Amino acid sequence: MRTLPGDARTDSRIREVLGACYSRIEPTRVAKPELLAVVPEVAALVGLDPTPTPELADVLAGNLIVPGMVPYAACYGGHQFGTWAGQLGDGRAITLGEVTHDGATWELQLKGAGPTPYSRRADGRAVLRSSLRELVCSEAMHHLGVPTTRALSLALTGEPVMRDLLYDGHPAHEPGAVVCRVAPTFLRFGNFEIHTARDDKATLQQLVDYTLAAFFPGMSVAEMFHEIMLRTAWLMSEWMRVGFVHGVMNTDNMSILGLTIDYGPYGWIEPFDPDWTPNITDASGRRYRFGNQPAVAHWNLAQLARALAPVADLDALRATLDAFPREFSQHYRATMLRKLGLPGTHGGDDALLAELADLMSHVETDYTLLFRRLATTHPTFESVREAFYANPDRARVEAWLATYAARDRDTAGMLAINPIYVPRNYVVQRVIEAVEAGDRAALPELLDVLRHPYDERPGLERFAAKRPEWARVKPGCSMLSCSS
Repeated sequence: MRTLPGDARTDSRIREVLGACYSRIEPTRVAKPELLAVVPEVAALVGLDPTPTPELADVLAGNLIVPGMVPYAACYGGHQFGTWAGQLGDGRAITLGEVTHDGATWELQLKGAGPTPYSRRADGRAVLRSSLRELVCSEAMHHLGVPTTRALSLALTGEPVMRDLLYDGHPAHEPGAVVCRVAPTFLRFGNFEIHTARDDKATLQQLVDYTLAAFFPGMSVAEMFHEIMLRTAWLMSEWMRVGFVHGVMNTDNMSILGLTIDYGPYGWIEPFDPDWTPNITDASGRRYRFGNQPAVAHWNLAQLARALAPVADLDALRATLDAFPREFSQHYRATMLRKLGLPGTHGGDDALLAELADLMSHVETDYTLLFRRLATTHPTFESVREAFYANPDRARVEAWLATYAARDRDTAGMLAINPIYVPRNYVVQRVIEAVEAGDRAALPELLDVLRHPYDERPGLERFAAKRPEWARVKPGCSMLSCSS
């Protein structure tokens, strides 16, 4: 980032930051840092000894800046729920610096590290529940094989944070926390949008030149955009494969590397419902519902294309945008057939997929459990009955199963693509409550389970069970807010 224009000021006063890609700012100290988790695989990526020490806790909570760190908060804008929101930026995230290890470069970023010039009316802090959810899901997605940012650590701050969980006028104190996120870069669509919106072509050009050199060497701007489109189409297909709903797909939450980024009010499809969104803020419009994620990604790519238009070939950008629906559809069809263990060469494949989707929508069906049962058992009504939350039309289910069972299936391939363990909403909420109550074993146990999402293990049935009825309306299990 030293090659890019920066903010001349280094204070945290809220302001419009013009002609700059970032602001130098240091984390705000916390009262009593306590490391709840250091992920050893991520520590290995950056060449760090994961053994918890007071010094490591200070660094990963933002109390200590060690030599070589150059902390900053990024400047970016974005479209939120389809509307241009102007300058947004890292309002509570502060990048400590870059680490190069084993030939790879990684950014280390603290989320919840205190106010920055981009904090608007917020305090720059984060609470335990959202920080734990980010760490858990980042690592779960990695082990599921879904492109994602990673999480190195989770630290309590020893300071309470006031939040209104459901935006219903009942704020309360919650434990404060800081999560350390790791990625090759946290650049997002909004980093480019802000400069084009301000008609600041000079800064835009510098950012584009940096991005090309660092992450898309040898490409033109149009070729870079095409690569971003391909990665985004694949990412959407992978989200749909595992039943993940991002919940807040604003353009400032879209990675230029096609990574899942900014885990906020996300959720996991338990009963299959293409119209479900976990975000209480999105409850009326359902813009970011499960089934609409590919369309939103396409729309977001169009905003990135507009941002790059001043420095790129317009015809090439349009051609790339036009190619997205086909690219995604090809990935998604192949993915869903792989989930069923089918090669995709049978004339009735599309009808089989369409009927299955209709069946799952007709009666509440556990998305993860159904596909896992199809992979591990002979497909009969009794073998998949456990996946339904209510009584399905037995004759209709048996008719579909009869057609499906007549096909040659790749069951080994099915086991490799259909997980048994995902971070179910109610399971993660139970862990949050346990940690808040002082249990320091619950989080490591969950992380260990999610390290092997495709390997069914005895004694872990509670991590793979359907959503219990009490979780249907419990906050954190059904709907979440952006409050974090």
